[in-house]
Amino acid sequence: MKLTFHGAAGEVTGSCHLVETRDARFLVDCGMFQGGKEARKKNLDALDFDLESLDFVLVTHAHIDHSGLLPRLVALGYRGPIYATPATRELLAVMLHDSAYIQEKEAEKANYLRQKSDKKSRKKPRDVAPLYTVMQADACLKQIEGAEYGTEFTPHPSVRCRFRDAGHILGSAITEVWVTERDKTRKIVFSGDLGHPGQPIVEDPTPIEDADILLVESTYGNRQHKSWDDTLNELVYAIRDTVQRKGGNVVIPAFAVGRTQDMLFLLYDLVRQGRLHNLDVYVDSPMGMKATEITMQHQELWDEEAKKVFAWGNHSHNGIRVHFAEQKEDSMAINDIRRGAVIISSSGMCEAGRIKYHLRYNLGRKECSILFTGFQAAGTLGRRIIDGAKLVRIHQQEIPVRADLYTLGGLSAHADQAALLGWLGRFRNPPKKTFVVHGELTAAEQFAKSIGKELGWKGVTVPALGTMVEL
Repeated sequence: MKLTFHGAAGEVTGSCHLVETRDARFLVDCGMFQGGKEARKKNLDALDFDLESLDFVLVTHAHIDHSGLLPRLVALGYRGPIYATPATRELLAVMLHDSAYIQEKEAEKANYLRQKSDKKSRKKPRDVAPLYTVMQADACLKQIEGAEYGTEFTPHPSVRCRFRDAGHILGSAITEVWVTERDKTRKIVFSGDLGHPGQPIVEDPTPIEDADILLVESTYGNRQHKSWDDTLNELVYAIRDTVQRKGGNVVIPAFAVGRTQDMLFLLYDLVRQGRLHNLDVYVDSPMGMKATEITMQHQELWDEEAKKVFAWGNHSHNGIRVHFAEQKEDSMAINDIRRGAVIISSSGMCEAGRIKYHLRYNLGRKECSILFTGFQAAGTLGRRIIDGAKLVRIHQQEIPVRADLYTLGGLSAHADQAALLGWLGRFRNPPKKTFVVHGELTAAEQFAKSIGKELGWKGVTVPALGTMVEL
């Protein structure tokens, strides 16, 4: 058996793992690389292996860094099934369509700028093609099949699989895979992205007790989140101080899937508790609105606290007003609001979408605040802001960073080091091989050392991009 790491190796984005046996070839995740100019080249160069002979693909969850190259995979020739949980399949219909639209618009913009700059040149500039199109994304969706949590399925005669709740976002899955080769069966577990215990809406990650081979994420493998109480106190302070004392707006970059719904839950709950009052919340993300609708349709996946808050919100709207910006005109109107608005918008790393407009209109105002609630990958606009940039470029304009900045790490949908070790500690015996993935190199290496030190596990390594290991 061979295992090749085609992404999320020494970095957080581009999750893609290829498993090859004598009888079967399959992928677990097919994610897009994100962050900086290098990401486009990496996405163009990705999937440089035999795609047509793949037997199937497993997708752990809908976030673009785990699913965003699926349309390109299909466009390049893959015709087999793609398996995901039913909730993930519904979310992918929204996210991949939106991602393709962004790819088309970015290519269109790049071509316009190239033609404008090369008008004096006799040589016609070569057009920039989108990574994939809306039509290709829609075609990809036809190959996605749903598999419920806890139900075994057999995508190949020599392979059995089962999805377990990862507690990261709606529909996210830990993936258990049993591979039979030469009459010997080995179990591989792919953690996907593991949620932090106690986070809003979704259940906690399902404990796994055994594996021969394990791939575990390490996004926050070298640090601890703030306590839940401290995080909520900071959130309350940031909103009160900005809206009531300074008279500005609060801008919250949020992943459309997962974080947007979490923030709505928390704001409702804080109003229910009387800790916040008289809120005007603007959700400016068409994809976030659709993801919220899908979340509402899957209450069987919610934890008990989420159900209580929803029941309260269904009968009482005192103290909180939520406005969804459905049309472009609704989004533009938010930019005219100078004070008192809590604006939740995507993308979560500030790389594309409507959040850039809200940063453009609020980042340079000292009476406003920006609340970062999720991981900011290296090279992204969000990362540059939290790393202390004094000026950032947005829509060809230099914008000074004057707003107050908050990084609410306790709201992360990723488990921190203690939670990751706690999840690993539920294994009855250490896996024979453990690969630490989906973390920046420093985080992954420190987490690998922690696994050895705290749990006494042997055979823990951090693979490099493109590494192929024989198992």
